[in-house]
Amino acid sequence: TNSVQKSNVAMNCSVTSTDYQFYLFPAVYTLALVVGLPGNVAALVAFSCRAASRTAFSVYISSLALADLVILCTLPFRIHYHLNGNSWVFGDVLCRVTGILFYANIYLSICFMTCICVDRYVATLHPHTYLRLQSPWCSVVVSVVLWCAVGVAVLVFILMGPLQTDRARTGKHTCFENFAKTEWTSRLGGYSLLCLTVGSLLPSLIILVCYPLAARRISAIKTRTAQKAVRVIYAILAILLLCFLPNHLVYLLHLLARMEVIQNCSATNAIYHARRFTMALVILNTCLDPVLY
Repeated sequence: TNSVQKSNVAMNCSVTSTDYQFYLFPAVYTLALVVGLPGNVAALVAFSCRAASRTAFSVYISSLALADLVILCTLPFRIHYHLNGNSWVFGDVLCRVTGILFYANIYLSICFMTCICVDRYVATLHPHTYLRLQSPWCSVVVSVVLWCAVGVAVLVFILMGPLQTDRARTGKHTCFENFAKTEWTSRLGGYSLLCLTVGSLLPSLIILVCYPLAARRISAIKTRTAQKAVRVIYAILAILLLCFLPNHLVYLLHLLARMEVIQNCSATNAIYHARRFTMALVILNTCLDPVLY
């Protein structure tokens, strides 16, 4: 009886005013389109056309730019969605397609950043091994495997049918939010845990371990090129800490709240608002990546 009462309290928690998101998301998404779209297009063209000097690094950079472009292509729909008061008008299929592409490519972006991290780590700390494995074919295979894995996950998710939302509580046709409790106990819970573990926490751990080691080794080299490389490494760490980690850590708390592990109303309210801001932060990654290119 006590657990049922706690569950009912958690389900009846009311969220304080969230009208700010109707302005926050359109502003951030518009900035991402204005800055990130031309930057990522230029990077994709530049690194894809350099066939004569193609390396593992250029393959991963091209893949990262492409993942960013997929995210950016979904933003006009989301801008309209938020300006329309979080009411979706484009139909269920387009909601599922744009929604899953939006989130899947966020995870794909951090995976390709991790590939770049490992590539730079091996090149710096194990240069002789790197020279023997410098052929871009390995990076092409890794990239294709990652794209295929995401493609299969997206296709399966879409074919599983419409996502049930708690429309009675919101009174609107929402898209990829306010899911019904049955969705969290069926597909969303498992998908979210898998994405957080494989697509976020593991790649973040690799970056946080490899890049400081590489930076320390490069810092000992006093050439201009080495110092530039150190700045690039710290820039990638900054993008991870600013854009990715806050979003994924808050999403983990959000997942625990939806699965009723966290049942305190004040905590769930704070998590909901934090998720609004970290979702905006993660999209700024598409603006910052061209700086690295």
